[in-house]
Amino acid sequence: MAPARLSTTAAVPASGDIAPSVIERLQAAAGDGGWSTDPARLAPYLIDQRRRYRGSAPLLLLPDTTEKVSAIVRICAETRTPIVPQGGNTGLVGGATPPAAGGAVLVNLARMNRVREVDAAAAAITVEAGCILAAVQQAAAGAGFLFPLSLGAEGSCQIGGNLATNAGGLQVLRYGTARALTLGLEVVTADGRVWNGLRGLMKDNTGYDLKQLFIGAEGTLGIITAAVLRLFPLPSQRVTVMVGIDDVSAALRVLNDLRAASSERLNACEILSARALEFVLRHVPGARPPFTELHPWVLLVEAEASAGDALGDALAAALGDLLEAGTIKDAAMAQSAAQAEAMWKLRESVPLAQTREGGSIKHDIAVPPARAEDFMRKAEAAVAKALPGVRVCAFGHLGDGNIHYNLSQPVGMQPEAFVAEWDRLSRIVHDIAVEFGGSISAEHGIGQQKRADLVRYKPAVEIDMMRAVKQALDPLGIMNPGKML
Repeated sequence: MAPARLSTTAAVPASGDIAPSVIERLQAAAGDGGWSTDPARLAPYLIDQRRRYRGSAPLLLLPDTTEKVSAIVRICAETRTPIVPQGGNTGLVGGATPPAAGGAVLVNLARMNRVREVDAAAAAITVEAGCILAAVQQAAAGAGFLFPLSLGAEGSCQIGGNLATNAGGLQVLRYGTARALTLGLEVVTADGRVWNGLRGLMKDNTGYDLKQLFIGAEGTLGIITAAVLRLFPLPSQRVTVMVGIDDVSAALRVLNDLRAASSERLNACEILSARALEFVLRHVPGARPPFTELHPWVLLVEAEASAGDALGDALAAALGDLLEAGTIKDAAMAQSAAQAEAMWKLRESVPLAQTREGGSIKHDIAVPPARAEDFMRKAEAAVAKALPGVRVCAFGHLGDGNIHYNLSQPVGMQPEAFVAEWDRLSRIVHDIAVEFGGSISAEHGIGQQKRADLVRYKPAVEIDMMRAVKQALDPLGIMNPGKML
C-alpha cells in the first residue's frame, strides 16, 4: 500500500481578508517605514517577472532587521496568516507572487541590505538577504576577492532570493551553484525562531546539513535573512573565446579539449543556436556577428588565470589543433575587455531579443551533456510535429547541461495564441528531457508554474520525503503556500 500523502495546507485559509487587528500588529512589528498598504506601491510586488501570475495582498512588509522578521513571522504563526517571502522579484516561475485570492502578506527583504563582514582569512563574506547580487560582487572585489555567482538579473536580484532558488548562472562550470557557494545561513523558521547558522566553516560534521534544506526551498520552509558566502581569488586575466561549430557533439569535444588545455580553469561554456544569434542581430542595436559566416551553433568559452599565466597561448594552441582537425569552423579570441564584453553581449541579449521577436515559451531543462544533442534532435522534431512552424531558440550553459530550450511563435501566428500552447508544448519538451535522464528545472525553480510537473516527474517516494520535510518545518503551512508543493 502506498504511504498516505501528508497535508500541509489545511490550516491556511484559501482566500479572504486578514483581520484589521492582525494587520495593525504586523505594521507595528515592521516599524516606521517598514510597511505599506498603498495599492500603487504594492502593484509591482504583485506580478511576476514574466507577467504570467498576478497576486493580491493587503500589506507589504519591509523589515530591516532579523528581529523584525522574527516578530512578523511569530504573529503570522499565531494567527495562521500566510507569508510570501520575496527578494528582488526576478524569478521566472511565479515563486514570489502572492496568491490571486489574497489572504497572505508579502515580506520583502530589500531593506536588509548590509554587508556584515568580509573575512579575508576565511575567504568569506557575510551579507544580509536583501543585498543586491551585484553589490555582493562589488564588496568582494573591493576586498580583493571574487564572488562568482553571476546571472542576467544581478543588478536587481537579491542574494536571499538567489539562495532560496539555488541560482546557477554563468559560472557554474567552475564554481558550482548557490549551494556550493554557501557556508552558513541565518534563517527565521516558520514559528518565528531565529536559527543562527552563520558559522562559515568549511568543515562541520555535526549532524544534518540544515542550510541545504533552505537553499532551493523557495521560501516554503523559512525565511533566509543572512548568509556566509565563499569567496575566491580575484582573477587577474580572463580569456574569452567564440567558436563556430556544426553540431553539439563538436561543442562537447571543444569543451573537453579546452578544459584540458586550460588545466580545468574554464569558468563558463555557453552555447547559442544560429536562430538565437539571428534574433540578437535583428533586435539588439549594436550587436555584431562574431564571424562572416553564420554557423549552426556558436560556443562562448571563458577561462580565468592569475597574472603571468600563459593561459591565452595554451587555449590558442588548442583552438589551432581543433581548426586543423575540422572540429571547429571558426574561432575568435577577444583581444581586449571591450571585445570580450561584445561577445558576452551576444549571449546575454538572447532573452530580450526573443521577446522582441514575438510570443515565446520558455524551458529551463538540464540533461547530461553527452545526451544534449540527442535531446535537441528529438525535441525539435516533436515540437515541429505538434505545431508546424514553431521556431526553436536554444541557448544556455552547455558546460553543466542546462539548456534554455525556448520556443518562438511561428511566423504570422498571434503571440497570445502561441503562448496558449505553453502547457501542451512544455509537456512534450519535459517528457523528452526526463527520458534522457534530465530535469525539468535546472536553475529557475518550481514556483507556481511547475507544481504539477514536479509531481508528474518525481518519484512518489521523493515527493513524500519533500512533504515530510515541509510538515516538519512548517506544520501550519503558512510559508509561501501554493509554491513548489
